[in-house]
Amino acid sequence: MSDTGLDTASIRRDFPILKREIGGHPLTYLDNAATTQKPRAVIDALVDFYEHHNANVHRGVHTLSEEATALYEGARVKAAGFLGACDPGSIIFTRGTTESINLVAQGWARQNLRSGDEILLSEMEHHSNIIPWQIAARETGAVLRYIPVTDEGLLDMDEAGRMITEKTALLALTHTSNVLGTINPVADLIRLARSRGALVLLDAAQGVPRQPLDVTALDCDFLACSGHKMLAPTGIGVLYGKPELLERMEPPSGGGGMIRQVWREGADWREPPWRFEPGTPDISGAVGLGVALDYLSALGLQRVQAHEAALTRQALRGLEAIPGVTVYGPSGGVARGGVVSFNVDGVHPHDVAQVLDEVGVAVRAGHHCCQLLMKRLGVAATVRLSFAPYNDAADVERLLRGIGRVKEVFGDDGEQKRALP
Repeated sequence: MSDTGLDTASIRRDFPILKREIGGHPLTYLDNAATTQKPRAVIDALVDFYEHHNANVHRGVHTLSEEATALYEGARVKAAGFLGACDPGSIIFTRGTTESINLVAQGWARQNLRSGDEILLSEMEHHSNIIPWQIAARETGAVLRYIPVTDEGLLDMDEAGRMITEKTALLALTHTSNVLGTINPVADLIRLARSRGALVLLDAAQGVPRQPLDVTALDCDFLACSGHKMLAPTGIGVLYGKPELLERMEPPSGGGGMIRQVWREGADWREPPWRFEPGTPDISGAVGLGVALDYLSALGLQRVQAHEAALTRQALRGLEAIPGVTVYGPSGGVARGGVVSFNVDGVHPHDVAQVLDEVGVAVRAGHHCCQLLMKRLGVAATVRLSFAPYNDAADVERLLRGIGRVKEVFGDDGEQKRALP
């Protein structure tokens, strides 16, 4: 059991894929910011749904449809509780964070933004929290502005204070950087935005799986997250929206299940959340998400956060002790999420990742859909490792040994000295 109270050995047994070997080495999966592995409970829930309850929701009065509807809407109730939302109707199921943000950009921004309004982002945003606002700005005449990132990998809060003005219609901000691991002071920024009359959307794809977040306490207007980054299936996500905002929003897409009545000339929408879920939803994905939320709740997000923080500190100490390794993001005891990006001098990040894969260590290499941030850091790409509850200290040690292997293969000058295994 780790010092943070998580029984990592027991947790690892819940994840069948962790029994795999890669190239004769035990799988060390450190690409959790991209997607997490799934526990047996989630896998079993998907099988059970299709074997015993599979039917469409909301439309049938037969037994299977009523069971499927209860499971689907039960997952919505679980998601509301997990995020601290008072009303399950404020929870919209989407395909993930990307679709959630696009729903707000299309359903809210097109109705409410006017020429000259400002949308405030940051230089550390994922493309999913940039591109939808670029499109909205083109369509409405709004102006995009970006809070700068300091050399330490933090938001420049002085600049943020100057940039959030009465012209700011929306602050759309990542809670936790998927590159730097920076945990932004969102509560302070929400209060500041509120004082200037601006709405706030949080991209919490990296924050929700790693620490307790309460949308009611934060007083954010929208929050987006993805199931697959928190042990749930791919293709399911959540958008939280304040009920009074959702009530005034037009659905950006149409279809069955989201209308009360249809006439030749138009239609009358159902109340949220159903007006934003046209067609047949990802029912099994929602069921799997509900089980994943149960699993994380049983672990305790505060313990998960402490566990990942301990692994992050171990990784930072080890990487910073290796000559020729550059680590990006906050240091000096600043709180950060379980994400670490680094480079090895003279070696392309893809080559680092390939060598690590040969010894069973799975990491990410690339710009991580954050090209603006890469430009700010002065690099084209980085290697990224990221943690989940099933990772342990031995995983970090295998990573560090793998970096030693990278140095053996390429040497201190980055020239390849040995053939890859």
